Amino acid sequence: MRIVLIEDSERLAKGIVNALHDQGHAVDWLPDGTEGSRFLEAEGADLAIIDVNLPGLGGFEIVRALRARGSHIPVIMLTARTELGDRITGLDAGADDYLGKPFEMAELAARIRALSRRKPDIQTGETKIGRLRFDRVSRSLTGPDGPIDLPRRELALFECLLDHCGRIVSKDRICDKLYGVGADIEANAVELLVSRLRRKLSGTGATIRTARGLGYLLDDDTR
Repeated sequence: MRIVLIEDSERLAKGIVNALHDQGHAVDWLPDGTEGSRFLEAEGADLAIIDVNLPGLGGFEIVRALRARGSHIPVIMLTARTELGDRITGLDAGADDYLGKPFEMAELAARIRALSRRKPDIQTGETKIGRLRFDRVSRSLTGPDGPIDLPRRELALFECLLDHCGRIVSKDRICDKLYGVGADIEANAVELLVSRLRRKLSGTGATIRTARGLGYLLDDDTR
């Protein structure tokens, strides 16, 4: 999942980014509300975590602008302002959830999972391809010989390709999904990930094909 975090506290933001990276998510962090709102409008996200008190545009204004554009991106608001009136304001603005500071990273992760189950634009449940079964809630992959344990980057790559099964996904799109928009990574990083994942999927009926100059696609060889 690609998550946009708009939070002006560098210490808190780094903690959230590290925790979400460990769970296999790509995170784009923006410390300014105006820049964050522009980024969301231009790039979108699977989910946004937005602080209320921000330099530039405030969190409530960012969410209102999102909803006014017709965006259904799930939003979790973060704030030290835990009064009932503030919570109501955030929810009325269009936020899906509200988390008061301080909080445990495990709780934030649980709320992200809860939103992923509730929102129709984030796929949930079990998906089958070839002789593979992928549980999107637990993010577990099972093949004909049992569970397939994938490191977080390979798991995120598999999810990205599965979301576009049978269609070509460009290398740039994969980079954005796995590392965040504009991340500075080596040119062959995606190629190495694809090569490792391809070997692990061998014999499962799910094949990663290369469209030279275009990208990659995940195909079901059992059909």
